[in-house]
Amino acid sequence: MSQPYLAHFALKEPPFSKEIPDADLWLPSSKLAAVESLLDALDEHASVVLVGEPGVGKTCVLRALRHRIPAAGFRLTYCHNATLGRRDFYRQLCHAVGISPAATAGSLFYGLSRHVEERAAERIHPVFLLDEAHLMHQDTLDHLHILLNYAWDSRALLSLVLVGLPELRERLELRRNRSLYSRIHHRLEIAALTPEDTAEYLRMRLHRVGCDREVFASDAVVLFHEATLGAMRDLDRLAAHALRETARKKRKLVERDVAARVIEADSRERDR
Repeated sequence: MSQPYLAHFALKEPPFSKEIPDADLWLPSSKLAAVESLLDALDEHASVVLVGEPGVGKTCVLRALRHRIPAAGFRLTYCHNATLGRRDFYRQLCHAVGISPAATAGSLFYGLSRHVEERAAERIHPVFLLDEAHLMHQDTLDHLHILLNYAWDSRALLSLVLVGLPELRERLELRRNRSLYSRIHHRLEIAALTPEDTAEYLRMRLHRVGCDREVFASDAVVLFHEATLGAMRDLDRLAAHALRETARKKRKLVERDVAARVIEADSRERDR
């Protein structure tokens, strides 16, 4: 169903929807650097830990990675349900790579290891992207380093990319997880948008849907940045609400008063 604010601002589609093709994602230079670091790590067949606060763009970085990584030499497998025990975790991975899961944990692990070795024989490097990894069961973390061990730990046949909140890094630094963490040589952190990034992000999302003029007043952008602390997910939500509110008022510019009301209403809603 068409939304009235789209016609008001002459937009082809909602500018702040998450339904955007990987190729159209806009990332500031700091996040583009993270994508480059991920590509470099995977080119070395290394493993990576990537952390960041909620909403700062970790998944956007992974989507940009998916778009840019060479399809011929890599096989990406994305898993987002990290709350499973070890056996069900391996069962999930088996389903994701197209293996019929076995009954026992040992058989599941053997099936995955065999899959990795077969891909290596085909000159394909598997990459397991494990999102929300800060929620992983300890028994799963205890075992992950074994999944990286091939040919007496002399061959890098698999890369793990562990993605999560900053507490993931704190967990990996514990003595109990040293065997896994010592095998992860690339350790990246995603920062929130800067004030300049926030303004550019809003402009680029509008440009993508056909609007090349300034829609957000500079003082409104400042308020949005302060309210979101540079978190892209929160910025999307507030900006979309502000466009709708501005259209209802039949204005063409999102001004400070509208931004302030939208932020206040959003804060009340979250405090319920």
